[in-house]
Amino acid sequence: MHYLERITIDPEVCHGKPCVRGMRWPVEVIIDMLGAGMSFDDILEDHPELEREDILACLSYAKVLVSGRSLREAA
Repeated sequence: MHYLERITIDPEVCHGKPCVRGMRWPVEVIIDMLGAGMSFDDILEDHPELEREDILACLSYAKVLVSGRSLREAA
C-alpha cells in the first residue's frame, strides 16, 4: 500500500492542512503525539477512528517533506 494516498489536503478541512483520510486529523497532530512519546498502540486505543496505516502515512508524509522531494516525486 502506498501510504501517502491516505493523506489528503482539502481547503475546507482544517484550513487546508494535510490530514488523515479527509478527517479532521492533521498530520502534525499525529506526529506531535508520537513526539510526545505515545506509542502506535496508545494512539489507536485513544482514537479508534485512526488506523495503524494512518500513523505510517503521517510518518511517510513527514519523511517526504524533510527529504526535500516533492510529493509528486514520492507518489
